[in-house]
Amino acid sequence: MEVVIVPDSAAGGELIAEAMADLLRRKPDPLLGVATGSTPLPVYEALAAKVRASQVDASRARICQLDEYVGLPSGHPESYRSVVLREVVEPLGLTDAAFMGPDGTAEDVADACLAYDRALAEAGGVDLQLLGIGTDGHIGFNEPCSSLASRTRIKTLTQQTRQDNARFFNGLDEVPHHVITQGIGTILEARHLVLLATGEAKADAVALAVEGPLSALVPASALQLHPHATLIVDEAAASSLKLADYFRATYAAKPSWQGI
Repeated sequence: MEVVIVPDSAAGGELIAEAMADLLRRKPDPLLGVATGSTPLPVYEALAAKVRASQVDASRARICQLDEYVGLPSGHPESYRSVVLREVVEPLGLTDAAFMGPDGTAEDVADACLAYDRALAEAGGVDLQLLGIGTDGHIGFNEPCSSLASRTRIKTLTQQTRQDNARFFNGLDEVPHHVITQGIGTILEARHLVLLATGEAKADAVALAVEGPLSALVPASALQLHPHATLIVDEAAASSLKLADYFRATYAAKPSWQGI
């Protein structure tokens, strides 16, 4: 696991966007896994700026969702399908045909979960999966004590997660109680995992994920098992890391050809 400490969210967004651009130059049709929420917005803005400036061609890229609310109509402005189309697909100049996601409105949600896992495999697997981290250490919507071998499935959100997401709705009562999420086992199949964390509120979760024991209580600690996992954290999110100086030194000494 590589930890990169950056000055702020804009620097983190630029670093990850350049990693995505490098991937697009090597492989014009990658499957990019994206996360929602406010944290990854600088990534999408920086990548879209590179596309507009003709620094990279994203016309053949494919985009896949990490998770989706259960029961929200696909056209609801806060369904994750709508969010990804609005914040990622459209700014990159792509069409809906480039998008993959689980069906949160399916009558048989369990079957929709299995279908999404199959679709990801049939698409050749995720080349780069962008992740956020919850204040309780969750990734995707794999809440604490999720199985580290879990597959895409339905999950019940914790009260804390619903409260964290209420800012996107007109109050807590509108936040769904259930989601479809890629499981931890599904996430770990991506070729490159990139987690972005910003702000002091994420500091304890970051420290536990990086320096704590591998534990289902901190789902993000599963990234310790991955052969190519990169954590990009700003100074505030890095504030609880005991080895912060070591991470700074190793990144400063890293050969430029290695990328992230």
